[in-house]
Amino acid sequence: MEIDQLHQYCLAKPGVTESFPFDQYTLVFKVMGKMFALIGLDKPDLSINLKCDPQRAIDLRDLHPEGILPGYHMNKAHWNTVRLHAGLPERLITELIDHSYELVVAGLPRKVREALDEKSEGSS
Repeated sequence: MEIDQLHQYCLAKPGVTESFPFDQYTLVFKVMGKMFALIGLDKPDLSINLKCDPQRAIDLRDLHPEGILPGYHMNKAHWNTVRLHAGLPERLITELIDHSYELVVAGLPRKVREALDEKSEGSS
């Protein structure tokens, strides 16, 4: 998966914004103000950090040791670094982005989730 595809996929989700809050190289995608994906644009090996259920994170790392690693500069129990050119199926990458997004949305306060639902309905 290439950066432009990744960019479009993340931004197409309801309530998502992008920014560079840390530096000029780390592109961050947030849903309703909470991070769900980070991309280091200055790395030669393109990768994305994604939130993940802790047990699933371990399982994924065991299944794909070359492509899915503990989250770089993140809480390693809750974040994975997914190497985009490690031969992982594109379907798996998009599913992991969806999983990260859904985990973050599930953790939002009820009123914020309701506002997101309203945004989703308005864009349909």
